[in-house]
Order: sequence, then C-alpha cells, then structure tokens
Amino acid sequence: MTFGRDITLIAVCYCLGCFTAGYYWTRWRSGLDIRQHGSGTVGARNAGRLLGPTSFVVVLLLDFTKGTLAVWLAMKAGAHPEATVAAMVAVVVGHAWPTQLRFHGGKGIATSFGAILAFDPLSALLLMIVFLVLFVFLRNFTVAGLLAFALSPLAGFSAAFGVAEVAALSSLAVIVLITHRKNIRQEIAGIFPARALKENAMHHNKGSGS
Repeated sequence: MTFGRDITLIAVCYCLGCFTAGYYWTRWRSGLDIRQHGSGTVGARNAGRLLGPTSFVVVLLLDFTKGTLAVWLAMKAGAHPEATVAAMVAVVVGHAWPTQLRFHGGKGIATSFGAILAFDPLSALLLMIVFLVLFVFLRNFTVAGLLAFALSPLAGFSAAFGVAEVAALSSLAVIVLITHRKNIRQEIAGIFPARALKENAMHHNKGSGS
C-alpha cells in the first residue's frame, strides 16, 4: 500500500471506531444520553446497567465487531503489518475518543479484543490465558483484565511473538490503561484506603483554607 492509502485506511478505521454502539443503541431504545447516566461511558457495561443484559450483549458484540472489521479492512486493502496495527489503534481510539461525541466514548476492551483476535488469534488466546490466571488469584474482574492487557506485551515477547504482534498488544494495552485510569485510581484507593483518606483530608483542608 502507498502512504496515502495507509492514511485513508487509518482515517476510515477511526471513523468506524466513532460508531459508538452504546450511545446510539441507548438513544434508539430509550431516548437517553448514556453519557449522562451510570458510569458515563458508552460501553456495553453501562448500556447493560441502563437497559438490561440484552443491551449489554448487543453493544458488546457491536463493539467487538468494530475491532474485527478494522483488521478485515486492512487485510482486504493489502496493508502491511505496521499499517494494520495502526488501523487497530485507530479503531480503538475512535471508540474511546469519538469526535462527534466531543471525545467522550468508551474504554475499548471489546473493540481491542476483537481487533487482536482478528489480527492474531494466538495473541488473543495468550491475553485470555493471562487474564484467567490473574483472575484465579485476584478474584477481581477489573484488576485482572487491566493487568492482563498490561502484561500481554511482555508475555508476547517472552513467547517469541513477531514484532507486529507485540506492537499491537503494546499499543492497545496503553490505550486501555489510559481509558481505565479512573478505575486504576479507585482500585489503588481500595488497596490503600488509609492513604486515600489522608489525601482526601489534605485536599479538604486546602479547600477550607482557600
């Protein structure tokens, strides 16, 4: 592919990511703006909280399909592995920061996993294995999922995966960790509650003195 076609592919995949299923599904079913309810994200879990398990499954599958479709488009266009990884990143970035919703999107887990599965099923299998092992020990779905994404590049490197596969895992792991930064802070606060209380007290005192 030429440079111009690569850029076009990346732009198309970003626009594909901007189709935030949770937002449009919730608007269609209830007239509500999902960003104003629950966790404020447009992902499947928040859609499920508002509209029930059927909506959770529908949004999850649509978000997952976006990731697989981005890889399919890249392969159909004959993109090099590097351009395919860029397309994967673009679709997840579009999901997390959709321009038409003022960059207020979802957290990208389903879309990332769909892209990884379509790009390299072995990488997806590795990610699932790491998640399951961590979940057995931690018994915390969120923490196990985030750690699995964080550790997947190292696991891929250790398993002698190719450069493109490790780059895909690394890039999507960074995006997922950024979109979950609030969750990470909450989990840390849960592990170190005394420190969190102390910091809150300090902020309160500063606010009272100002």
